[in-house]
Amino acid sequence: MIHQSQDRYSLAAQEDRSAPRAKLAIPGQLRASGGRAFQTVVHDLSVSGFSAAALNRMHEGQLCWLTMPGLESLQAQVVWWEKSMVGCAFSELLSPLVHDSILARFGDPSYQRPF
Repeated sequence: MIHQSQDRYSLAAQEDRSAPRAKLAIPGQLRASGGRAFQTVVHDLSVSGFSAAALNRMHEGQLCWLTMPGLESLQAQVVWWEKSMVGCAFSELLSPLVHDSILARFGDPSYQRPF
């Protein structure tokens, strides 16, 4: 069962890597495992992950939690860190409805999910 869930996530995440991405500027907080939360700005968001500002170095594989206005904290894992930007994969895929709601609130209002 876990293997099937992992395959579903991997497939969706891989498909999402080539999906159009809206440029955003969502204020939020990011907290690395064992660390204190710090202010960040999410610049890129998909159902499988995000990129955000992170002045302090974060390490591949490190767990973290992203909090955006009006949402619960979302657990993610660091995939890369470069030049004060971090890319993370959500532990659980975002619901497409939640994703689209965030984009409607903070991103390009003309964004429509491709079918």
